[in-house]
Amino acid sequence: MIHPTAVISPKAIIGADVTIGPYCVINDNVTLGDRCHLHSHVVIDGHATIGADNEFYPFAAIGQRSQDLKYAGEPTSVLIGDRNTFRENVTVHRGTTAEPSVVGHDNHFLAYAHVAHDSIVGNHCILSNGATLGGHVTVADHVIISGLSGIHQFCRIGAHAIIGGCSKIVQDVPPFMIADGHPAALRGLNLVGLQRRSFTPEAIRSLKTAYKALFLKKEGNLTAQILAFTENAATQSPEVQHLLEFLATSERGIVR
Repeated sequence: MIHPTAVISPKAIIGADVTIGPYCVINDNVTLGDRCHLHSHVVIDGHATIGADNEFYPFAAIGQRSQDLKYAGEPTSVLIGDRNTFRENVTVHRGTTAEPSVVGHDNHFLAYAHVAHDSIVGNHCILSNGATLGGHVTVADHVIISGLSGIHQFCRIGAHAIIGGCSKIVQDVPPFMIADGHPAALRGLNLVGLQRRSFTPEAIRSLKTAYKALFLKKEGNLTAQILAFTENAATQSPEVQHLLEFLATSERGIVR
């Protein structure tokens, strides 16, 4: 199902049962997986490798060149998994260097969401309308970034976190947390998200204990609080261990 007004490079690789609507443009070095659906006016450029069952709405622009001013025109790429939805005017830029920009599986990018160069988005994430990732941002699995929120370059968003609308994120957001504000601050555990994803009551209780010990104390720095909490806890749940590992590997600092 290819509309006669679509412009498709003979060098592009198009999978089986793909629908390409009116005025779409698919350039060289694009691989489009089986059963993808391009509604209309979609542009896919660069070295873009796209998996199966993805849906692209009008004016989505995928694989455009990096906006990093250091980019010198060398061939770079973007890798996209399966079953993602890209709504109207979504932009996903390819990497600046040999490392590609990466989008995983089962994500929803709502209208005007932007994934900048060298960013990595995991699986089962939602970027709401106007959500923006600066370059080199890493978003883990099951993250929700609400509308009109901006994520600064080189920040990380931990798994199962949720970012409130119109938030300004300039440091790493720990997994399992709610961050909201301008600039953002932690507001507590993402309890609704954890319950919806069938986390056990024991896991949620352990995360509540860790949150109170690590983030509600006014005195001391975070490193000291991590050490004290680790030494005082006889056992840690896998979720708390993941949280502590995330905190220990932060390079930009942690939203508090």
